[in-house]
Amino acid sequence: MATIGQRSERAGQAHTLQRARHRASLVPDLLVDARRIANTVMAGWHGRRKRGIGETFWQYRPYQPGETLARIDWRRSARDDHTYVRDLEWEAAHTVWLWVDLSPSMLFKSRGARTSKEERALIVAIAMADLLSAAGERIGYPGLLRPRAARNGAERLATALMGDLDHEHGDWPPLSMVRRHSEMLIVSDFLRPIEECEAFLNDVAQHGPRPHLVEVADPAEEDFPYRGRTEFLDPETGERITSGRAQDWHAEYRALRSARRATLRQRTHMLGGSYTVSRTDQLASETLVRLHGLLTGNPEEVATVDAPGASP
Repeated sequence: MATIGQRSERAGQAHTLQRARHRASLVPDLLVDARRIANTVMAGWHGRRKRGIGETFWQYRPYQPGETLARIDWRRSARDDHTYVRDLEWEAAHTVWLWVDLSPSMLFKSRGARTSKEERALIVAIAMADLLSAAGERIGYPGLLRPRAARNGAERLATALMGDLDHEHGDWPPLSMVRRHSEMLIVSDFLRPIEECEAFLNDVAQHGPRPHLVEVADPAEEDFPYRGRTEFLDPETGERITSGRAQDWHAEYRALRSARRATLRQRTHMLGGSYTVSRTDQLASETLVRLHGLLTGNPEEVATVDAPGASP
């Protein structure tokens, strides 16, 4: 005869499997949405704005003694008394790791949101996979996909996520395969204890990728619109807490949330990365444009999205 603990464990496993299957059923539609969003963002961030091997012209510069004569641009040099070399822009493929937090808190969706946090996170990851694959980059997903340059990167990622029914990715991504000189895009609500978040960033620092954190936030989490008697439920633990006057918590809640975000942003910037907030009541394309600007080093794209009063 099964004990209460065994029945509870089986119920939990059944819930996990049910949720994973539901997520798998959503992925095809999310792939379509991600493709549509990606098409609104400039694709192709091969250019690194530095001299190297490639096919795209970057700059003319004076010839240096000892360089091969084959690099001289004789047509440009004939215009004046100097000898010029034609530099090409470095276009070496880069490795980008994508990871989406699929813990229970990501299921939250208030009335003011366009989608749940989980759906937004999946769309951002799949759309970025589409953009980066079109640019010839190597796309990987820790614990699920090895880095590979393929034009169908979005489909590869979507298919892998559909077939991943074993767990909810409640833990941080494994970093054993992640190497230096790569990029890592981490999409989460980062609502775990701040000590856990900082410990994970310490692990990232040891492995060496440049982290780009995307915090997915519901408008209710941002604005705390609650009034009067309100019961709050922790989706991770099931713990409940009731406030007789929820509005009394507003100022302290906003201050704590702001301080938490500032801590993570500062730590990420120290590692050479970036921190982006993606509100689920705004367009996902805004997040994609900002990430594209950060990864390509295009300050105009980043500044446009960060501008006060940007349209949702």
